Amino acid sequence: MVMKKTPNGISLSKWAGFLAAFLCLISLRAQTNGSSVTATNRPSAPRRPSIVLILADNIGYGDLGCYGQAKVKTPWLDRLASEGIRFTSYYAASPRDELSRASLFTGLEPRHLGASASHPLPVDSITVATLLKESGFRTGLMGLWNLGDTPSVEPNTKGFEEFAGFLSESHARDYFTENLYRQQTSTGTNRLETMVDNLGNARGRYMPDWLGQMAAKFLQYNAPDRLNHFNSLFLTVAYPVPHDSTPPKQSPYKGESWPQPAKDRAAMVTHMDKNVGLLLEALGVWKMETNTIVIFTSIGGAQKEGAMDPKFFGSSGPLRGEAGSVYEGGIRVPMIIRWPAGIKPGQVSDFTCAAWDILPTLLDAAFMKPPEKTDGLSLLPVLTGKEKPKAHESFYWESADGETQRAARKGNWKIVQIGASAPALYNLKSDIGETNNVAEQNADVLKNMKGLLGTAIK
Repeated sequence: MVMKKTPNGISLSKWAGFLAAFLCLISLRAQTNGSSVTATNRPSAPRRPSIVLILADNIGYGDLGCYGQAKVKTPWLDRLASEGIRFTSYYAASPRDELSRASLFTGLEPRHLGASASHPLPVDSITVATLLKESGFRTGLMGLWNLGDTPSVEPNTKGFEEFAGFLSESHARDYFTENLYRQQTSTGTNRLETMVDNLGNARGRYMPDWLGQMAAKFLQYNAPDRLNHFNSLFLTVAYPVPHDSTPPKQSPYKGESWPQPAKDRAAMVTHMDKNVGLLLEALGVWKMETNTIVIFTSIGGAQKEGAMDPKFFGSSGPLRGEAGSVYEGGIRVPMIIRWPAGIKPGQVSDFTCAAWDILPTLLDAAFMKPPEKTDGLSLLPVLTGKEKPKAHESFYWESADGETQRAARKGNWKIVQIGASAPALYNLKSDIGETNNVAEQNADVLKNMKGLLGTAIK
């Protein structure tokens, strides 16, 4: 008999043993999660799917094997793509991290958020977590929040019943931090928890790995069953990688002749991939994989930091630019969605969509209507193929960090204006790398596209 292997070459029995040993550290399911959901919150048949949303910070369009990466190993994400649908024209909401996250959680374009310097996520904003929680979903966030650290906009007041991680980007860059935040609405917990293994610069616990373990615990505690009336869950896992920070101790790239910063970045990406594998295996252990929507995407394009240069790996793929830019390499990022109960495996879609489409898509899958003020459109028709999807007429991005940048896309045309320079026009169908400015040859198109840049940057 041939023993089945995981994408990492580890036998499933050994992997399951590791997972079981880890999960055995947890006692029986928390009683607070067993009976707190009332019968009025029970989903209608067919049962609503659970949702696992996995976010990376700056994974570029070309950083994963399934998007063409040849050097860095991402077998679990590659398998996720083969079992679902891989999007090739999905966009982050903004070159700015905070606005990109806020848009994803609210379904609003950044220009409609009403954000401020102190509140990238406005106090009165409604998030997808809030809406799902109100309809009976158990909600959790493990990882980076970065949308405010005042009580009115922290995770537990924006729909997440359980939070473990970092409120700010600067804190999240310390991958061996001595403390991190824990919030739990059922117990009123809101505190900093000491990471004993990391005290005194011991570097005993690599926090991105710990986030994956906490996410697996959340799945165990909240898996739909008779005790909780088969209520679905919404789990967001926001990995703060890859950045110019201390890498994990274990690296499969130690023997490579690459610059050390390149080996560090590759190790971070592969560790994240293994943690995705941990979640996928946990879904199988708790018999959730068939009716759970798993989404992987990135908050923005690949980022150059210090000596860590993603150009070494071609992290933007065929695209121009990197994180912080309105060129394709700064905003076009991977998105993979798997849902065995609703999506045929092995699909690739060039349907153009953006982060603000995530909220209406998830609500649609949960048999819910989005808020009246929503910029996004549901991608459920694209996922299931059961009806013709609605398409956006155009897309718009802007950034006021440093030199003013504006960009808009309509069909295959894209207009880009950097500072006070004349706008450039590109045909993405024939020039995905934005290397050939065809503004002079297409005066009528340019005139029409200029109208999409009319929104002032604040």
